[in-house]
Amino acid sequence: MSNVILQTSHINKYFHDPVTVPVLNDLSMSVDKGEFVSVVGKSGCGKSTLLYILSTMDTDYEGQLWIDQDLITGKKEKELARIRNEKIGFVFQFHYLLNEFSVLKNVMLPGLKLNQYSESEIEHRAMERLRMLHMEDLALKNANQLSGGQKQRVAIARALINDPAIIMGDEPTGNLDKKNGEIVFDIFQELAVHYHQTLLIVTHDPEFAARTNRIIEMEDGRIIRQ
Repeated sequence: MSNVILQTSHINKYFHDPVTVPVLNDLSMSVDKGEFVSVVGKSGCGKSTLLYILSTMDTDYEGQLWIDQDLITGKKEKELARIRNEKIGFVFQFHYLLNEFSVLKNVMLPGLKLNQYSESEIEHRAMERLRMLHMEDLALKNANQLSGGQKQRVAIARALINDPAIIMGDEPTGNLDKKNGEIVFDIFQELAVHYHQTLLIVTHDPEFAARTNRIIEMEDGRIIRQ
């Protein structure tokens, strides 16, 4: 059985506004199970555009994308929404927690949406993930009572609730101070090493990237190193 969790073949992307401009050029790459990979490159090189395609949010591209051995290209939006919820965990620069809900409820939400387990089982799984991140004591606090670093850890727990094939991050330490950035990096590393979680993280932080398993470097819409 193949170990490849994410794979692209000859991805091209164009913007049409009003003239046609190539944004991604012949991108082929793969990420194996348990790999902790960072994507780096200057602003405007296409990192975020690539992440939108890899996360199934953008379907307007040429080429092919596989996630967990499943060809994603060409699927309908309803199926893509299910794949996003089931196979991909997202961690963004901003945590996007719902302030009116408790920490526990925030973590449970993608599990409730997927609806694979009973509510009590989802609550149990959410507590397990908060425990993994040493956040269980804050489970019943409202999200707006947390610090920025704590909120990002809750966002990671939420990303883990459905046992995703891959976690994708868009500058997940970009809004944090150095200490909290370190905590988040250490969590990602522990997830990869101890739980064989696959991670693909877009980052501007060269120190963060240097400590990951592998760096994919982009320049002008191309991959120049991987």
